[in-house]
Amino acid sequence: MTMRTVYVNGDYLPENEAKVSIFDRGFLMADGVYEVTSVLGAKLIDFDGHFARLQRSLDELEMPHPAALDSLLEVHRELVRLNEIEDGMIYLQITRGAPDDRDFAFPDPGTTAPTVVLFTQNKPGMADSPAAKTGIKVISIADQRWGRRDIKTVQLLYPSMGKMMAKAAGADDAWMVEDGVVTEGTSNNAYIVKGGTIITRHLGNEILHGITRAAVLRFAREAQMKVEERAFSIAEAQGADEAFITSASTFVMPVVEIDGTKIGSGVPGTVAARLRDIYLDESRKAAQ
Repeated sequence: MTMRTVYVNGDYLPENEAKVSIFDRGFLMADGVYEVTSVLGAKLIDFDGHFARLQRSLDELEMPHPAALDSLLEVHRELVRLNEIEDGMIYLQITRGAPDDRDFAFPDPGTTAPTVVLFTQNKPGMADSPAAKTGIKVISIADQRWGRRDIKTVQLLYPSMGKMMAKAAGADDAWMVEDGVVTEGTSNNAYIVKGGTIITRHLGNEILHGITRAAVLRFAREAQMKVEERAFSIAEAQGADEAFITSASTFVMPVVEIDGTKIGSGVPGTVAARLRDIYLDESRKAAQ
């Protein structure tokens, strides 16, 4: 495997030389936030949206903005260049830093600088995923995450467990359910289509405010599609004409089965396919 160049606190390093302190609060407390920006044709997709959400996440956790924030676009571009990424992703993580010892109380930001780490993932042909043609299967699981899912923190243990529950059930992913209605997928926003109307959960603390979600809904409205932002149940989803998910890495991905029940005709629907095409076309045009 080719050795990647990664970014750690201002330095570009070979991945095997990159190090973070054992006292880093991201490691000890999951006290960190992250973003994943897709790369298509060596250009960044929706960077401005990811950057704005990153700043919001930092603010919600009262985490100091690192000085490197101003140069993040250039850091992303440099990593794309150094690692020769045509299609793939850039992972960015900012933590509250590494104080001298472990303590529940936040360290003094005057003496403990945030930790900033970025690395690339090479995914050739990412936009041509075979799953987009066949669709994916999901199961439903109870949503047992903390309450502030709108903050994109590195607390990903339960979503990881959800992925493994889906795998054990012979499915591809899981949709999480709270108070009888779907919140979102383990790493994506969830949608159904009924009678031509696209339905997805409204924004709030219960779900991540997806950057791809925002773009897809904007494109849908521009294309004169009807959109309803409200909660829906698994039963309603099973009776829908179509279902799909969105995320930075899967774009728009059809869902063809939920808890063993086929959605519509059991094959990807036309609304999801059209939204995927529109999203990829428009995002490539606007890529940085």
